[in-house]
Amino acid sequence: MATSPSSRRIERLFRSHPSQDGDGVHIQRIHCFDGELDPFLMLDELGSDRPDDYIGGFPPHPHRGIQTLTYIVHGGITHEDHLGHSSTIQAGDAQWMHTGRGIVHSEMPLTDSQGLHGFQMWLNLPAREKMSAARYRDVRSDEMPRLKNEKAELIALGGSWSTPEGESVSGPLDALAGSGGVAHVRLEADGQLTLTAPSETLAVYVFEGALQIEGESVAAGQLARLSPGESLVLASPTGAQCLLLAGTPHREPIAHYGPFVMNSAQEIEQALRDYRNGTFTD
Repeated sequence: MATSPSSRRIERLFRSHPSQDGDGVHIQRIHCFDGELDPFLMLDELGSDRPDDYIGGFPPHPHRGIQTLTYIVHGGITHEDHLGHSSTIQAGDAQWMHTGRGIVHSEMPLTDSQGLHGFQMWLNLPAREKMSAARYRDVRSDEMPRLKNEKAELIALGGSWSTPEGESVSGPLDALAGSGGVAHVRLEADGQLTLTAPSETLAVYVFEGALQIEGESVAAGQLARLSPGESLVLASPTGAQCLLLAGTPHREPIAHYGPFVMNSAQEIEQALRDYRNGTFTD
């Protein structure tokens, strides 16, 4: 198949690496706090059929300056926070949290017959929103619209997604930082999906099988940052699943320390002081 000059290609591959967080939860992580995936900062994949790998969960901890988006493929997550929200999501559901100036929450994993498999993404908030009020919502699987063809399906969590033929869907999470978009794509063997791709930042994280993008392969556990272009063609001879991440960069300084992401070291120090003296969520 000839390559269109406007088709998006792979600019850089990131490989996830094993890590632990919370109370010893095993994860595969891609972190990028240098702006290369702006507005996205981090993607964690939680996947195991061994409860010891995740049963400790994520006890109460703070965040400031980001949004988190948690999406579950198998199993579930129970969220509780200092604002009084308490909610459980299961396979196909998502949770969105706008931390603003501060939120303290916990996340406890649940299992089903296939164990636990899910993702959490961090999106950077622009400077003007870092000290805004915290917000939270969950979204159920049946609220997420789909684009389908014979061998491909796109599930829209947030953002707008369309095909060159004029089919279009918009995910229910319409307040993702940086005009962000997130979608789950499933391709059967010999499946192909072509999308228009206007977002400045566009990345593909493969978590099952392997994808072909303009003749180059992306394996499970790899994230491909894509070049500028007007369209994206995803194909797989064997079948694959992936997440699409889209957005507009903030192009602002990034200062990161643990659960806090601000614009300067001074703001990070202030966050630490606020958390220690009890004024973090005021």
